[in-house]
Amino acid sequence: MEIFDYDEAIRNEGYTILCGVDEAGRGPLAGPVFAAAAVFMPDVEIEGLNDSKKLSEKKREALFDIITERAEDYCVASASVDEIERLNILQATFLAMTRAVEGLRVNPGLVLVDGNRTPPAVTRPVHTIIKGDSLSASIAAASVLAKVSRDRLLVEMDREYPQYCFAKHKGYGTALHMEMIRKYGPSPVHRMSFLKNIL
Repeated sequence: MEIFDYDEAIRNEGYTILCGVDEAGRGPLAGPVFAAAAVFMPDVEIEGLNDSKKLSEKKREALFDIITERAEDYCVASASVDEIERLNILQATFLAMTRAVEGLRVNPGLVLVDGNRTPPAVTRPVHTIIKGDSLSASIAAASVLAKVSRDRLLVEMDREYPQYCFAKHKGYGTALHMEMIRKYGPSPVHRMSFLKNIL
């Protein structure tokens, strides 16, 4: 499995413990931004693991349970809507990523981060990888953990604010979501700075 081979090649450079980090929810109009960190031992492979965006919801849910069972360590963290508004979405994403890494029990020798930006507060060595969620098993696992965790929260938010249909669009700016915002106005879980063009 190529994405596991990718991580193994990095381990062969002398990094015994790798941690993959990815985020979910930078683009939506509502809800927190999530990040996850995942650590696997070299002998672990998970069939079908891939970038969460390339997987069906059913497949992500199944992989979530397998990842949490087979990971040496993992942590899912978030930054709130208030933090997104106060810091901006990029800095809030970095905050969620930092919280995920700091929440690990193990101390990774190298942190692999999806994208091309390094979270400045992460104290361990960091290697950024563009499209890392398609290349690295550790990052792909983190992407699944973050995405599923955030989606589950949005389903809970749907119960509290059913008029916005969060369970359907997970907070993203779909036509339905924007229609509901215009009809009912923003809720306490909406990111007001994201709604300027809608309102």
